[in-house]
Amino acid sequence: MAAKNIQFTPLELQIATYLFKHCKDKHNPRQLAKLLQVNHAHANKLCNQLAAKQILQKESIGNAVYYSYNYNNELALKFMEYVLSLEETEFPKSLLVLRHHLQKFKPFIQLGLVFGSSINSQKFNDIDILLMYTPSKAKKIAEIKDEIRQSQLIEQPIRYVDIAEKDIAKNKEDKVFYSIISDCIIFHNPGKYVEVIQTCRK
Repeated sequence: MAAKNIQFTPLELQIATYLFKHCKDKHNPRQLAKLLQVNHAHANKLCNQLAAKQILQKESIGNAVYYSYNYNNELALKFMEYVLSLEETEFPKSLLVLRHHLQKFKPFIQLGLVFGSSINSQKFNDIDILLMYTPSKAKKIAEIKDEIRQSQLIEQPIRYVDIAEKDIAKNKEDKVFYSIISDCIIFHNPGKYVEVIQTCRK
């Protein structure tokens, strides 16, 4: 990435982040245009610009062109780590109280994600949280969960998915696990999330 090519539009960032998280998929501009609600020509232009900046990889299959994230480029990985570090500041307004409480987990976890309907809709029945931590932290994590529940400041029940780092490789082919990591907001340690995505690709 030359210095003159390092400016990104919001839509470029949206495309890059989406493709990074959906690490097992390839998308063509028409599919991305539908996701982003822009016209096909504009999506195609943005993808070409990201490929020129070495953020995306371009692959021709028959007459179709598909794009995926450039996971082999160290600068592209560092770039995405920075972009993902901003997600915590972009929590939906409906989850701002939750974001405050999630801070309590940070000293004890390796990775924290929010996933499920709560990040995509204003109307949701529960909140899904993934916590990755070592077994030695289990007691403290349980105490924080109780503290959050007893505060009664969050109306919806919270459902936790607790994993250890070794569980990533074990579950990387699991469709439910993939849906969690590909559609989420990172609230702690985007660098570890980048490592998780790399593991799931192998």
